[in-house]
Amino acid sequence: MNPFPNPDMPSQLTKPAEWVMVDWGTSTLRGALLSAQGEVLQERAFAQGILTVPDGGFAAVFAERFGDWMAESHRRCLISGMAGSRQGWQEAPYCLCPAGFAELGRHLLWLEPGRIALVPGLSCMAVDAMKTPDVMRGEEVQIFGALQLAQRDSATLVLPGTHSKWVQVHSGRVTEFKTFMTGEIFALLSQHSILAKTLDLNGALDVATFLQGIEHSQQASSVLHSLFAVRTLGLFERLPAAALPSYLSGLLIGEELRSQAVSTETVPLILIGSDALKLRYTLALQHLNIASQSWGAEATWAGLFALATSGLTFA
Repeated sequence: MNPFPNPDMPSQLTKPAEWVMVDWGTSTLRGALLSAQGEVLQERAFAQGILTVPDGGFAAVFAERFGDWMAESHRRCLISGMAGSRQGWQEAPYCLCPAGFAELGRHLLWLEPGRIALVPGLSCMAVDAMKTPDVMRGEEVQIFGALQLAQRDSATLVLPGTHSKWVQVHSGRVTEFKTFMTGEIFALLSQHSILAKTLDLNGALDVATFLQGIEHSQQASSVLHSLFAVRTLGLFERLPAAALPSYLSGLLIGEELRSQAVSTETVPLILIGSDALKLRYTLALQHLNIASQSWGAEATWAGLFALATSGLTFA
């Protein structure tokens, strides 16, 4: 049974193409219906990341969530994120950096030829014994989307998250990137370590304490030593339990920033992510006198639209 409505395509479109753009991650499934001009007409979001989909169930979930949008024959679909991973719908091999729209377009994996495709993600391979391979899926379209929105073709971009990405783009091509497990380390330490015994995770962000952690991270010789301060500051009541998660967050984000040695004289960094994470990184960057500008979910749709209209052939 074909899960996609109206699979028989005319040889020529009778209406301008509209776009169904999907970001299918590990924990969430998001989609947007875009006009032929790239305007977001509708958006949908579901707690149906790839880890919730049974084997062989991706086509059915896609049809259930977006089949009505795809019922119109003039609509095309690009899917980014973990749907193209080994655990996803089908594995779309990574596109090797340096890469821009042209390289991504040549490496699309077509699920329905000329109509529905998976965006491949990027890899950055080791060039010497001291460097290791790195990969991303989904962030690549956010990167190109943010650059489109900012009207820039070169930038340093930061994508905070479970696995934060620091990305270098020159002349419209991703040349290098690095992944930092900042968010995952925060989750592990705050829930499954000795530090968790003293943390109260129900409090709001304490900005002053967060910036105290940022400052400590810049002066400390070792983050492994600094982290134990989260326990001792609570033990000797130097900080309340509700403020300790903010301090821990500051230490980890500060270490991420310190490792990048960001110059205060460069053009603004571009931040891409959720409002909560953008706030923390913006506060940290401001504290270190580093300029930034930020984008949210709109970067994903802008990036997918820019890719779709960059010369791809839709039969």
